[in-house]
Amino acid sequence: MKRALITGITGQDGSYLTELLLEKGYEVHGIIRRASTFNTSRIDHLYQDPHDPDTRFFLHYGDLTDGSRLVTLLEKVQPDEVYNLAAQSHVRVSFDEPDFTGQTTGLGTTRLLEAIRMIGLNCRYYQASSSEMFGASPPPQNEETPFYPRSPYGVAKVYSYWMTRNYRESYGMFAVNGILFNHESPRRGETFVTRKIAMAAARIAAGKQEHLYLGNLDAVRDWGYAPEYVDAMWRMLQHDEPMDYVIATGTAHTVRDFVQFCFEHVGLDWQKYVRFDERYLRPAEVDALIGDAARARFVLSWTATTHARELAATMVESEQQVVIPRVGKVETQQDCTAGPQ
Repeated sequence: MKRALITGITGQDGSYLTELLLEKGYEVHGIIRRASTFNTSRIDHLYQDPHDPDTRFFLHYGDLTDGSRLVTLLEKVQPDEVYNLAAQSHVRVSFDEPDFTGQTTGLGTTRLLEAIRMIGLNCRYYQASSSEMFGASPPPQNEETPFYPRSPYGVAKVYSYWMTRNYRESYGMFAVNGILFNHESPRRGETFVTRKIAMAAARIAAGKQEHLYLGNLDAVRDWGYAPEYVDAMWRMLQHDEPMDYVIATGTAHTVRDFVQFCFEHVGLDWQKYVRFDERYLRPAEVDALIGDAARARFVLSWTATTHARELAATMVESEQQVVIPRVGKVETQQDCTAGPQ
C-alpha cells in the first residue's frame, strides 16, 4: 500500500486528490492548521474512524511555517509521495499580505524540501506551481516560457518552483513542478471569482441577491476542472523521470465570458445585474494566461476534457442545489468530523 502526505488537504485540490488516492488504494495523511473551529468541510465526507484497523485516512496538525514539525511528521508518516498544495493562494489578497504570502507560499516549500532532505526520506515530491508565475509573458505559455510574475503570490510561486528544481538537481530528489492553470469546481473558495459568479447567478435567479460586484472583466484565463487536474498531479509522480509540466485546457475565455455562461444557464441577462467595483482590481494586472499542455499530453497521456462553459454549468447547478433545496430533502447534521490524529 502506497502512503501519501498532502499539505493543503482541506482545500479544493486537496480534497479531490484525497478522493483520488483513496480510490487507488493509498493510505493518505493530511496536514491541517490548528484553529478554534474545524476547516474540514471539503473532506468531512472522507472521515474514517482512527480506531478502525482498516482506516486509510489520517489528519495531523502542522504548518508550513514550522520546519521542526514538518521533520517530525515526515519521520512519523514515512510517505512514498508528498504533495505540497498548501499556500496563501488568493492572488488579490497577496498584495495585502505579501509577507505572509512569502512565508507560506514561498519559504514553506523550502522548509518541506529541506525536511525531506534532512531525514533522508526516499519519496516523490509534487510542488503546486501556478500559471501566475508567467504573469506578463505573452500566451500561449508552456514549460519554456519565461516567468514574469505580477503579484506577491506569483513571485512566491516562482521562488518555490526554483527551489524544487534546485533540490532535484542538487540532491537527486524526485521533485516535480505542476504548473497548473486556473482550475475550478463547486469546491472552490467563495472569494475566488468563478465561485463568486456561480453563487451570484444562482442566488439572483432565486431572488436572494440583487447585484454582483466584480473588477476587471477583460482578463483572459484558461479555466479547467479541478478533479481532472489532480489526476495530472498523480500521473507526474508515477512517471519514471521527474519533469515539470504545464497543465491546462489550451482554451481562452474572459471573466466576462464566464459571467455570461453562468447567467445564461439560469436564463438571465448578466448585464442587468453586474456592477463594477474598483476594489477588486489588482495593482498589477495579468492580462492573459493560456496554457500549452503538449508535454503532459505526450508524456503523461493527460488531456483536459471539461472546458469553461461546461464548468460554469456544473458550478451553477451545484449552487442551485444549495439555494433551492430539493423537494423532500431531509436536512441532517453530521455527527462527526475528520479531526486530526
